[in-house]
Amino acid sequence: MAVYVVALVLVGAASHIADLARSGPHPYGWAPDRLNLYWSSPAVFDSLAALLLVSGKRADVDLTCVIMATDLTANWYAAYGIQHSDFFAEPGLRRLTVFTLLVLATGPLIRSRLSALTR
Repeated sequence: MAVYVVALVLVGAASHIADLARSGPHPYGWAPDRLNLYWSSPAVFDSLAALLLVSGKRADVDLTCVIMATDLTANWYAAYGIQHSDFFAEPGLRRLTVFTLLVLATGPLIRSRLSALTR
């Protein structure tokens, strides 16, 4: 399961890196600067989280959970608060929600297994 999460976190990092390469640090003209800055940061933080997850430390699982939870929160805010859209009209938001739930649901299991390995 951890390998699956690492692979998908890397896919997310690649997406954010592509946004930066294509449009610079403000890839979404409709979004406020703070959201553009946040959405540019996963180019670094997703990559870091994936590399740290490979190292097999419990804190790295926690970092991944925090990144995913804040990313999902920012995307829900953008969809509902700014674009006045809804969950069913946004396929990217649906995918991100499912992946975040997967990360948050499996995080404690992965973390406990890592704890057992380090004893």
